[in-house]
Amino acid sequence: MKHNSKQPRASKKQRASTPLFERIQPDAAGIDCGQNSHFVAVPPERDPQPVREFRTFTGDLQRLADCLVACGIKTVAMESTGVYFALSSALIGRV
Repeated sequence: MKHNSKQPRASKKQRASTPLFERIQPDAAGIDCGQNSHFVAVPPERDPQPVREFRTFTGDLQRLADCLVACGIKTVAMESTGVYFALSSALIGRV
């Protein structure tokens, strides 16, 4: 059994241009919900700064929801290891 068969590797330029995943939901964003900040990622063609940090104060979370609307986001995937998603989820649900 041979495991180390030599195959030609693609150059860095070729690898960088090949997407790793197929985009299934183009109007989706991801939010990493933390105790002090939420990090939001939108598709790079939707915003010149596709990853942003929002503090967890109500006004900042309202700006987060406004940002998602401005970017045309219709679906959000949220990740949280605690209850930090609750207020964000409620505010986003109103939009």
